[in-house]
Amino acid sequence: MEVNAETDFVARNETFQAFVTAAAKVALHVGEDVAAIGGAPFPGTGRTVAEELTHLIATIGENMTIRRARVLSVPQGAVASYMHQSIAPGLGKIGVLVAIEGSSEMSVLETLGRQVGMHVAAARPEALDVSAVDPAALEREKAVLSEQARVSGKPEAIIEKMVEGRIKKYYEETVLLEQVWVHDGESRVRAVLEKAGAKLDGFARFQLGEGIEKKADDFAAEVAAASGVAKPPEAPTT
Repeated sequence: MEVNAETDFVARNETFQAFVTAAAKVALHVGEDVAAIGGAPFPGTGRTVAEELTHLIATIGENMTIRRARVLSVPQGAVASYMHQSIAPGLGKIGVLVAIEGSSEMSVLETLGRQVGMHVAAARPEALDVSAVDPAALEREKAVLSEQARVSGKPEAIIEKMVEGRIKKYYEETVLLEQVWVHDGESRVRAVLEKAGAKLDGFARFQLGEGIEKKADDFAAEVAAASGVAKPPEAPTT
């Protein structure tokens, strides 16, 4: 789950952290729909999660929002987690869940799942396997690569081969099972899992604030406004 506050000061507040942990546990029961989570009872308060969040906002004096949540499960195996830049148990700026299926001992699967989670945090895959790649993103990539190849003036048959090779490289960069295992720098993630007799059912990677457009403030103007001084004129460009 990602819960946003406006400042790091609030993010380090124990009351806020307790709310995030409790709300995430609610999601395990009601699913990942944010509206459903908000309408569910918040433990020990007589309020819903949304009402508890409103109460927290009034108490702390800073706006907060539940942005998104993911719930993963496996029929036989483990859902492992990895938290990067953790500020408290289960809380941090990059969180990864890995649903790993297999018949090995739970501790073995959890260890492997955590290693996969560390890989996902570092390598930022966009899809689990080739079939899960966004078709629109793939077509855009092919169009860009085709245009770049045509600039070389080579025949269409050669261009097609060039694009095929570059698409393979694209998969190796963006598809989890095709990526190079960060822990040894040479194996493919697919091969590591096959060797362990495990299968990945899914993964989720949340990075705090990713995809949120941030206002590009004019820092000089901000400082000038705070000090009551007019902003100095910008130097001409040439």
